Amino acid sequence: MKIKALSRSVEGNTRSNSGDIKKLSRNLDPKHKPLERAREYTRAVTSAKLERMFAKPFVAALEGHVDSVACSAASRGHLCPFVTGGVDGEIRVWDLASRRTVWNNKTSHTGAVNGVCISNDGKSFFSCSTDKTIKQWGLGVKMAGGRKEKRKRKEKGVLDSDSDSDGDSDSDSEVKKSSTSSDSSKNPAPLNSWLFSDTFKSMDHHWNEEQFATASDEAVQVWSHHRSNPIQTYEPFNGTDSCNVVRWNPSERSLLAHTSSDRGIGLHDTRASSSLRKTVLRMRSNCLEWNPMEPMNFVVGNEDHNCYSFDMRKLSQPTMVHKGHVGAVLSIGWSSTGREFVTGSYDRTIRIFNYRSGTSRDSYYAKRMQRVFCVNYTADAKFIVSGSDDTNLRIWKARSNEKLGQQLVREERATNYRNTLVKKFEHMPEVRNIVKSRNMPKFVKKQTAMAQIQHASAKRKEGNIIKHSKKGSVAWKGERAKAIVKEYK
Repeated sequence: MKIKALSRSVEGNTRSNSGDIKKLSRNLDPKHKPLERAREYTRAVTSAKLERMFAKPFVAALEGHVDSVACSAASRGHLCPFVTGGVDGEIRVWDLASRRTVWNNKTSHTGAVNGVCISNDGKSFFSCSTDKTIKQWGLGVKMAGGRKEKRKRKEKGVLDSDSDSDGDSDSDSEVKKSSTSSDSSKNPAPLNSWLFSDTFKSMDHHWNEEQFATASDEAVQVWSHHRSNPIQTYEPFNGTDSCNVVRWNPSERSLLAHTSSDRGIGLHDTRASSSLRKTVLRMRSNCLEWNPMEPMNFVVGNEDHNCYSFDMRKLSQPTMVHKGHVGAVLSIGWSSTGREFVTGSYDRTIRIFNYRSGTSRDSYYAKRMQRVFCVNYTADAKFIVSGSDDTNLRIWKARSNEKLGQQLVREERATNYRNTLVKKFEHMPEVRNIVKSRNMPKFVKKQTAMAQIQHASAKRKEGNIIKHSKKGSVAWKGERAKAIVKEYK
C-alpha cells in the first residue's frame, strides 16, 4: 500500500514576523474553479472603473511665452532640452525636469517662428521665420538638477531670488558665447544666420549629417551648416504652390517628404535632381511625421479632421484612416516606440492613436487650452508636451492613470494584473464602454454627433445610388480610396 504524504518546510509556510504576508497554497486546476472566468470578468470591470477614476493626465503648465506657441522641437539624444518658438518671434529653451526656462531670446526673429530643430550633436539648434531668415543658436545649456542643485547654487551666490522665481536670467543658462553686458546675455547673438528670398514655413534637421531642410513659399531647400546658399532646391511636383512641412526620413539618409498647399504629399531623393512621387488628397495636409521605428511609414494630419497613414512604397491609398477630431489636425508627434502617435487639433483637443487603430486610445483637453499648434513626445515616451494658442506649454502623461514616481513591487504587479484583465475583456460591452468613455467639451460632442449623422447620410446616399443605377455603372469606393484624388509618378 502506497501512501503520499504532504511535506512542507517550516520556512516556506510560516511567517518570520507578524508583518509578513500569509502565503496561500492555490490549486491551479481549472476543474476545481468553475467560476474563475466570471470572477475575472468582475475584476476586469472593477479595474476599468479604477483606471478611469484615477485618470489624471495633466501634469503641469509652463508659462513664459507672451504669444501663441507656433512650433517646438525635442532633442533626439537627451530628455530635458526642449525648444519652442512663438508667433511674436521669441524662442525659449526649457528644462522639462525642473519645468522652467533656461534660455530665451525675445528678439530672435522679427516675424513668427515657424520651425525649430536641434542638431544631432545637441550643441546648437536652428530656427526659421517669416522674416526670411534662418539662424543657428548655441545650446550650451546646463539643465537643472532639482532642489539640491538650486540649493548649491544659492550657497555659491550664483542664483538670486529674482532668477529663482522668474527662471529667465542668465544665471539659469550657460550659453556658449556669453557676453559681459547684460543686454547681450538676455538676448544672445546667433552663431550663424542665413537670409533667403522667400518666407519659411517649416524646417527639419538631418538625422546623421550636418544638413537641414526648409520648406518655403516656392520650393524645398537643403542647406549645409557651412554654406551660405542652399545646396539643393526641389520645386513641387507638377505645381508651384508653397510647401508647408518638410521632414527627413530617419533611416534613408537621402529621402525627404513634404506637404504643399495644392493638397499634395511629395517625396524627394537628394541624390537626384527631380522629385520621386507625389499624391494629391482631397484636402490639404498640415503636418507630416515619419514613424521612427518603421521608417517606410508616415502619418499626415489633414484639414478634413482625419489623419492618414501611408506606406511610401504605395501612395495610391493610405494604409489607415485615423478619425476622432472635429477640427483640422495641426500637428503630429510620434512616440519613440513607434507604436503610438499624438495629434493636436484646431478643436482644442489632443488625441493619442495606436498606429494600427482608426480610433483614438485617449483624448485630453483643458478648459483654457486653445488651438493646439505643436505636440511632442518626450524621449522616454512617458510624457506629451503640447503648445497652444493660449501661450502655454502643457505637460501630459502618456498614460493618464499611470502613477508618477517609482512603484513598489506589489503595486507594479497589481497594475500589470489589472491591465491584463482589461485587455482580456476589452471586447465585452460593459468593459469597452467604461474604457472608452470620456468627458469632452460640449462643442466637441455636438460636432461629433453631427459628423456621425452626416457620415450615415452620405453612406446611405451612396448605397441608394449604387442600388438604383445600372449594374456595373457605379462602383463602390472604399473609405481609404476616397481620400486620394490623383497620384503622380
